[in-house]
Amino acid sequence: MPTAWGAVAVTYKLACPLAQQNGLGARIATCAVFLAVGTGLMLHVRRGLLRELRQIRRVAGAAQGVLLRPLPPRIDGLDIAATQLSADRGASVGGDLYEVIGTEHGVRVVMGDVRGHGLAAIGTVAAVLGSFREVVHDEPELPGVLRKLERAMGRHLAERAKAEHSSSGLDTDNPVAEEFVTVLLLEIGRDGEVRALNCGHPWPYLLRADGGPADAHGGPAEVRGRVEYLGFGEPLPPLGLFPLPAELPVVHCGRLLPGEALFLHTDGVEDARDSEGRFFPLATALTDAIRPGPSPTSPKAVLAALLRQLLAHAEGFPSDDVAVLMLHNDRDEAPKPHDDRMAHQFK
Repeated sequence: MPTAWGAVAVTYKLACPLAQQNGLGARIATCAVFLAVGTGLMLHVRRGLLRELRQIRRVAGAAQGVLLRPLPPRIDGLDIAATQLSADRGASVGGDLYEVIGTEHGVRVVMGDVRGHGLAAIGTVAAVLGSFREVVHDEPELPGVLRKLERAMGRHLAERAKAEHSSSGLDTDNPVAEEFVTVLLLEIGRDGEVRALNCGHPWPYLLRADGGPADAHGGPAEVRGRVEYLGFGEPLPPLGLFPLPAELPVVHCGRLLPGEALFLHTDGVEDARDSEGRFFPLATALTDAIRPGPSPTSPKAVLAALLRQLLAHAEGFPSDDVAVLMLHNDRDEAPKPHDDRMAHQFK
């Protein structure tokens, strides 16, 4: 098509008598012809680029559906909502990962954050998520799941090192040797008991309602606060930096009661800054996003309200990848009356 347009322009110049005249009218006509030729060529190129862009977006959407597939709205009595933003404009997948899977061992959750951001971290995201989805049904205990994730991460780094360098194995000067991923593993039993293993990732927040089930376990919910950061001491090292210790003690976090919710996030949320360099006040934003009443707002509504505040704070897209995940306990069963009062507390 560009050749055809060029041939039209050359033919006009050589064969058309009007193009060989020097008058003002002839020059205006010649300019109009060449303008039309150039416009037609640009429109043709634009249509081709748009077709290619649509095809790339379809391929990227299919890849995203496999890599970071949409979560079901409900798993085993838990209402679920999640979303993520890539730091690379136009990219729909970045260096953050999450997955929620119902198993015979309970609902198992992973939230992770690969060092770096954007498209460069997708390979590590695929390695960790692929391993999690495979082993989460087979391993009866969380330490076994984490061991398999560590081995998958090690294989991924070794393969990348071999592909990028002539020598096999990891080299201390190799950037791959510095790649790591923070991981938070959760297991929520049918009775609401929450168990966790944390490899360098931010701990979640517990979202309580005003009044509601928490009042049956030691006084008004507002005394403990509607939004509580669940910090459980020093986490394990991120996967890829150092070998995991021989013992992997599971943290018993207590019960997630009906009407309560867990909010998981990556550090890109709290690290988002405004024009004056102030960090995003996540706890305050969560408090504002929760609807007062007997139960929190639906997970989708809470995340939508939170992201609006985050984007307004960062004045656009944040500089790092962002992922958020919320699990709301919508089960009918409450803990048995003889359960210890502190079983509810996230120690």
